Amino acid sequence: MLSRIPNFSPRLGLLSALLVLSFSGNGFAQNPSLPAPETGAATTKAQPNTATPGASGSQIKTDILIGTGDLIEVSVYGAPDFDRQVRVDSSGLISLPMVGEVKVAGLSVHHAEILLEKKLSDGGYFVDPRVTIFEKEYATQGISVLGEVQKPGIYPLLGERKLFDVISAAGGTTLKAGKIVTITHRDRPQQPETVTISYDGDRSVGSNVEVLPGDTVVVSKAGIVYVVGDVHQPSGFVLDKDGLTILQAIAMAQGTNSTASLSSLRLIRKTSDGHQEIPVDLKKVLEAKVPDPVLQADDIVFVPTSKSKSAAKRGFEAVIQAATGVAVYRR
Repeated sequence: MLSRIPNFSPRLGLLSALLVLSFSGNGFAQNPSLPAPETGAATTKAQPNTATPGASGSQIKTDILIGTGDLIEVSVYGAPDFDRQVRVDSSGLISLPMVGEVKVAGLSVHHAEILLEKKLSDGGYFVDPRVTIFEKEYATQGISVLGEVQKPGIYPLLGERKLFDVISAAGGTTLKAGKIVTITHRDRPQQPETVTISYDGDRSVGSNVEVLPGDTVVVSKAGIVYVVGDVHQPSGFVLDKDGLTILQAIAMAQGTNSTASLSSLRLIRKTSDGHQEIPVDLKKVLEAKVPDPVLQADDIVFVPTSKSKSAAKRGFEAVIQAATGVAVYRR
């Protein structure tokens, strides 16, 4: 048995080598269903460090940026003595042992970690340091929700949130709310974002944008159109859709009375030069001889009363009353 072992060992070694090459060359590299071999913490974090701000791709998304006044916790893996809780000063700086002052305001947590790793490595204090930053406290933790919502205020919604979450936290919109929402982001206050809200199917996904701590959300007020005069229910109506016409507005007022002068309708519109009166012949609109005018916010539709129709109606009612009186008298 012992004499056969030397002859068997080379073959066993060759077989082992072939198996190793097979797994390393084919099993991991060519089969995506198998997990990649771990190469240590240094390899794991080195890849994200090569990413640059603004890089495109499905894996990239907006990070919460560090701001002045924030309280952050900085730690280095394997060096607990370095751990610090520091507050970002008004200049956007933090002060740390060995590296001194570092400007982190305006950076995402990830890119601030990369910056500190580079400074520690360049200074020769650590070999391949691994820095972790945790946001302990935001200077402006809440999201301000203003405008046409049920309960305007500041809501402490930390982390990534969607616009509909924020509006829901404020009790939803009021009956006078418009479709336009303005979002002023904490990290770029000079570039407010305007969103047109839609609750219809796929459109709602596009309007449900991301909102971050420190942002301000303002829900606009919808325009109002007024229908007054000889209609069944004079009132003001929220302009909650584009392209509302005079006929549609009158329909919302439950139509005109029988004494209305359809040919003498007036559209009163607010302009930069004051109020402008526009005559509209509703008879021709109904007959499709002229277009049905589209209304704008603060328009007033005035339906006058026809004097002749009113007089004829009063005469007709008098005849009916007289006839009724006679009939009653004969009984």
